[in-house]
Amino acid sequence: MTDTTTDTALFDLETDSGPELGATGRPLPYLPEPQPPTDGPTRALIIALCNQKGGVGKTTTTINLGAALAETGRRVLLVDFDPQGSLSVGLGVNPHTLDTSIYNLLLTRDHDVHDIITQSVVDGLDVLPANIDLSAAEVQLVSEVAREQTLKRVLAQVRDEYDIILIDCAPSLGLLTVNALTAADRVIMPLECEFFALRGLALLHDTIGKVQDRLNPELQILGILGTMYDARTLHSREVLDTVVQAFDDKVFHTVIRRTIKFPETTVAGEPITTYASTSPGAAAYRMLAREVLHRCPGA
Repeated sequence: MTDTTTDTALFDLETDSGPELGATGRPLPYLPEPQPPTDGPTRALIIALCNQKGGVGKTTTTINLGAALAETGRRVLLVDFDPQGSLSVGLGVNPHTLDTSIYNLLLTRDHDVHDIITQSVVDGLDVLPANIDLSAAEVQLVSEVAREQTLKRVLAQVRDEYDIILIDCAPSLGLLTVNALTAADRVIMPLECEFFALRGLALLHDTIGKVQDRLNPELQILGILGTMYDARTLHSREVLDTVVQAFDDKVFHTVIRRTIKFPETTVAGEPITTYASTSPGAAAYRMLAREVLHRCPGA
């Protein structure tokens, strides 16, 4: 599964007939190289990566977007908010050996978040790990006061120490996901370019609307990200076209294509930006980082 996309020219090419068209069929905008923040971290932008369908690339995107943002000189925290602990595993953390995790921070005030945050192999990229214990939090939080704002309370303790915080949500629309959406400023919706993934987008959109109305009026949809895209198949192209027609500018120009490199990075316990730095997959996530920063001035 190959991809001929290159890093340097993806978003600023023009042909004799006009601007270069991307996989979404729209002209690619010019996005300048991101500059490091001029000041130290002030108040992190919190982005939740959310889709109730599993296997659409949420964890892969959280890890690799976070690594690409860290390459720009930003301090990034990745929050593993899925009881499967896949993000933790993908960054070399064994969830089965954790004595404490984000679960302990949600349920008690006996732990310091700084003691649980772990450094990754990427400079400037930290992870707040999770394991299967987190699955119990959904039940235990039901009886808590302000149960939807528990994660927001946890992240408030470190928000001034990072530039960007990315939350890898569980594949559900339960209380954990509502917590993530309540804590977040923006939402990225990874969408596998496949019909059944497309069907759940309206339900997710409805859930985000309810959180905006009742819990977090500042929440905004940052964009929909096409993942696992295979331009060789008519089905992938049709699904992506349908999403663009329905959501237009909400769809990122960057599209993440299928590649064997992503499963390999999970085994290696590092992001693709370090495991295969010159690969098309690494280039795509670096371009996604540019788009995210372009859509979030000041981040």
